[in-house]
Amino acid sequence: MPELESEQPDFAAVPERSKWRYKPRRVWRSRLVRAIALITVLALCALVILAIVRKETGTEGFLVGLGLAVLPVPLLVFAFRWLDRVEPAPWKNLLFALAWGAFASTLVAIFANSFAVEWISSATADPGSAESLGATAVAPVVEETAKGAAVLLLFLFRRRDFTGPVDGLVYAGFTATGFAFTENILYLGNAFGEDQDLGSGGLGTTMATFFARVIMSPFAHPLFTSLTGLGLGFAALLPAGARFRRTRLWLLPLAGLLLAMGLHAMWNGSATFHPLAFVLVYGMFMVPVFGLLTWLAIWSRQKELRTISGELPAYATAGWLALDEPLALSSMRARSMARGYAARAFGKPGAQAVGEYEAFATTLAFLRHRARRGQVPQDFTAREQELLHHLWQRRQVASPALTYAARATGQVWSPPQYLDYGGFNPYRS
Repeated sequence: MPELESEQPDFAAVPERSKWRYKPRRVWRSRLVRAIALITVLALCALVILAIVRKETGTEGFLVGLGLAVLPVPLLVFAFRWLDRVEPAPWKNLLFALAWGAFASTLVAIFANSFAVEWISSATADPGSAESLGATAVAPVVEETAKGAAVLLLFLFRRRDFTGPVDGLVYAGFTATGFAFTENILYLGNAFGEDQDLGSGGLGTTMATFFARVIMSPFAHPLFTSLTGLGLGFAALLPAGARFRRTRLWLLPLAGLLLAMGLHAMWNGSATFHPLAFVLVYGMFMVPVFGLLTWLAIWSRQKELRTISGELPAYATAGWLALDEPLALSSMRARSMARGYAARAFGKPGAQAVGEYEAFATTLAFLRHRARRGQVPQDFTAREQELLHHLWQRRQVASPALTYAARATGQVWSPPQYLDYGGFNPYRS
């Protein structure tokens, strides 16, 4: 633990600016060549899959399906982003997951499912059973593998941003939200086409499809894929010296993927065989699993906050943080209040400085926590000093705001207004 020995500390171990790993995230600092290549591939997938869906549904059906399918997307994005408030994932990772689910995975799924159904139909000479078998046995395997690939890519290539079950849930949720969005366009567009073919002017099939897919089960695909995300998230927690670590690194994600496929197959099978089976599976399996995963997500988030409150006091004792800051940083309400106070006192730049301070302090807490668990990076000292350097740059604005928030929210005892706050008193004008 580096000690704070003066009012102007020397950050000797901080790497040069070009090699900084922790910095305020800006879109334009991403690696341009990789970003362009990735965006090009996803854009091509988007053009192909949307053209296929428009051809399948017709222009009017496509537009109606698009308008209805987009409705649950903001709700799902907000829900998963809320879970990730402690250490928010970079938006570029989330947008990649969303785009992969909406375009790349759906493109793979539509070709693979169509090929499998045609092959089964030609082999059995029974198109009806081929459709049922494809929906129950083939689609869950293909779709969960295609969606899980995005989460696996983030686990492998964005390891610094993939630290536990919450990250796995969020990345899986964004991927599945994108997949459900494109799939809903297809189903709702086809339903609208059926209503138009009937010529009665009604929208019975469209409304029934909208109720079943958007109202009743908007979390269906995120629920399936979140099991894969949880497997990768728990794999990310494995310390370097854990027994059978290599084996568990394979088994945990594989177990999550198999559970996702199994639950997806059960859901599709219930909808295929009988309406009563659908209601039974929905009530006995989907709702309890959804409740369990919701509890697990909230518990994981609270565990992250406890990690912050457990690791940062060491830096407060060493003099890098004010004594009340770890308690404020481990409370989402206090964090929000600190940003609001800084915005009122210093404007938007002040709120931004406090937000960056909170992000760097959270990263520092998790870095120290992983080091204590045996996951010590080779450049631990440089990374720690870099984070402390960023905290020190924003301390003058962020420390008083967090101290005020900790006392205003009851995290610590609030002194009388005439007492000083260690050189700064927010109660004085």
